Amino acid sequence: MPDYPIDNAIFRWEEGERRLRAADDATRRRLDRSAATVVDELRRRLGSTFTLAELAELYGSGTDWASDLANVGGDSEAVVDAAFGRYARSATDYVGSHPGWR
Repeated sequence: MPDYPIDNAIFRWEEGERRLRAADDATRRRLDRSAATVVDELRRRLGSTFTLAELAELYGSGTDWASDLANVGGDSEAVVDAAFGRYARSATDYVGSHPGWR
């Protein structure tokens, strides 16, 4: 499989974060808990030393497992995307100014 474009991944991860922020307070708390569960699994799968390209590649290989963990129905895509975006901030090459990262 070719490398998953990092800029595409970042765009989707940012959109997931925006969708979570737009939710009402009670819903956002529930979605944040689900995102934390996905982040924990990302940490288990990738460890603490990884690059944005490695994270994007995992994302591009399929996220059904993450949607199953999120277990929030129609909001699963946003939760998964937000979780990947949150975990991306721990990448060894994340400096907060990646092109396309806001």
